[in-house]
Parts: sequence; C-alpha cells; structure tokens
Amino acid sequence: MPALSSILATIGRTPLVALDRLGAGLPGRVLLKIEYYSPGGSIKDRIALKIVEDAERRGRLRPGDTIVELTSGNTGIGLAVVCAVKGYRLIAVMSAGNSPERRRMLEALGARVELVPQADGPRPGQVSREDLELVERRAAELAEELGAFRADQFNNPSNVDAHDLTTGAEIWEDTGGRVDAFATMVGTGGTFVGIARCLKRHNPAVRAYAVEPAAAPYLAGGPILGRAHKLQGAGYALRPPLWDPALCDGYLAVTDEEAIAVARDLARREAIIAGFSTGANVAAALRLAREAAPGTVVVTTANDTGMKYLSTDLFE
Repeated sequence: MPALSSILATIGRTPLVALDRLGAGLPGRVLLKIEYYSPGGSIKDRIALKIVEDAERRGRLRPGDTIVELTSGNTGIGLAVVCAVKGYRLIAVMSAGNSPERRRMLEALGARVELVPQADGPRPGQVSREDLELVERRAAELAEELGAFRADQFNNPSNVDAHDLTTGAEIWEDTGGRVDAFATMVGTGGTFVGIARCLKRHNPAVRAYAVEPAAAPYLAGGPILGRAHKLQGAGYALRPPLWDPALCDGYLAVTDEEAIAVARDLARREAIIAGFSTGANVAAALRLAREAAPGTVVVTTANDTGMKYLSTDLFE
C-alpha cells in the first residue's frame, strides 16, 4: 500500500465480518461492519470528516477557525481527529455521565473538553434527555460567544449523507447486493437514515429496523420506563430532527443486560471488543436472524471499540 497523505484517508472502508460463531445454528446470517477500524475508533469519524469538508466547500470554515460540538464522545473524537490534521480548534461539550476514556481521548487529540454536570446528579455511564439538553444549551452558548462553527450533528444533513454515500454503499458492495435486513441503534438518526436510504435505493425490499433501549422505546411509541440507561450516544427519548419514519420497517427494543451479555460474547467468541451500543445492535440482529427465513442476511454496525468502556461494568 502506498503512503497516505494523512490519517484522514483511513476513515471508512471498514471490514464486514460474519458472526458465524455467535449465530451458529440460526436460519439467518449476521454480518457486522467493524467501524472501530477508523482512526477515532468509531462510526462517527465518517460524519466528522463529511461535516467539516462540506463546511469548507461552502465557505463556512476557514483556516484557524474554532468548531464547537455537543457529543457523547464519539463524534467529538472524530472531529478531534479531523481538526488535528486540518488545523482547527475544537471545543467538545459533553455530559459528565459519559465514560472518562472518551474525554481523555479528546484531550489527547488536542481538543478542549467542556464537561457539563448531569441534571439529577452524578450517574456515571447513564445520560438522559435532560442531560443532553443541558449539553446542547452550553454548546449553543459557546458557539455564540466565540463566533464558532457548530458541527450540529443532530441537524446537519451531512450526517445522513456520510452514511448514504459511504457506509451504506460499502455494505451493498461488500455483500454483493445480498442484504435482506439492516438494524442499528438510533442516536442522531444519521447512521440509520443514511444506510437505510442507500440500501433501499438499491433494493426497496431491504428491511430496516431501528434499535432502541427497552427503557425508552420512544420512536416505537412504547412507554418510557426510564431515560437513564447504559447505551451511551442513543435512546434519548426524542425524535431526532434527521429521522425519516418512511425508511423504518420496524423497531427492536434491547435491555442494558442483553446489550452487555452480547458485547461480552462478541469479545469471548468472536474476538470483537465493542461497546454497549454494538452489543445492542448485535442482540437485535441475532433476534432477526433467529426469526428469519433460511439464508437471510442481516447487517448491523459495530459503532465503536469496547476499549472506550474499560472503566465501566461492560467488561467486569
């Protein structure tokens, strides 16, 4: 392989791995897109690069500018990777409830981290809608004070476009067009909407399923039993501005306990060390494969690396 111009050239083109040990004996087959192969260790590297480069093309970012963004960690880390290479200053605003590994990674990459206390007191590893609202308020204040560019992942269409043009396109190509179902956790909605839009454009028969925490199945219209759960970066009990219900064929609710158990099984049986949301994604995909017709191909995403959660109870 020839030398690359920068680490940004390694974003995307991640491997698709069959989970044939976890899925042994099931009629369907689960394929997992390993997104932690990107330099920031998550699927959010894709949107970070797309958001910044689209802003540059539109003249909204100039050399030396400051970028402000609210983040549970992964989008911030992706932006920190991009900003380090391109020379922008990044201020990442995040809830104190997110895992400390993410904060340390941001700081190691040169970002300034604004940590926002949680609405109802410290709840490590659990971020609620109210916590997210406090983070959004602080991010908006900082952007206005500094005249900074807001990446605005919850509202920026570049979020969806990144997954339509890259993640979804790669899944279609890597499966040779043989994908029957897709499932992923919904946070900003960009991953789900972008990939579902791409796959359904190629084949309208592909079924797309939104994964939500069992305690907060908001999009499915279920009862909100509690907004504090361990699936960081998703399940805020709100409808994301980028959400498109026309692309969703069904909803799958996963408990914290299911997500943790499957994440541990992934590590021990497939040697894939991934985070809470990946555990939830794979739990949902295995459920689909269990109920599917023989030969059905189900695809989901490994959103980030479990190395970001070693301080939590994920791998106790």
